[in-house]
Amino acid sequence: MKPAPLPQTPQHHNLILEDRQSLNLSGVTDVDCFDERIIRLYTQLGELTIKGRKLHVDGVSLESGDMRISGDIWSLQYGDRDRNGPLSAFGKLFR
Repeated sequence: MKPAPLPQTPQHHNLILEDRQSLNLSGVTDVDCFDERIIRLYTQLGELTIKGRKLHVDGVSLESGDMRISGDIWSLQYGDRDRNGPLSAFGKLFR
């Protein structure tokens, strides 16, 4: 007899981009790297790379998964759905 499958936790990720200057994200699980031109983070649904100019992380809470970014946002690019590897130092700081 097979054991019943474990219930899966619902995975949510949303983003709101306003005037290409302000980005609000939910479902953030880790921040890999960031500087004024690129922010690479992981969401519950995979990797997200944000490119632009004068990017700034205005607020992040990995407990709630919310993040605010400002700057001149040029590109949002999704990558792999699965996250492999250990948490970054930035992610560990906000755990």
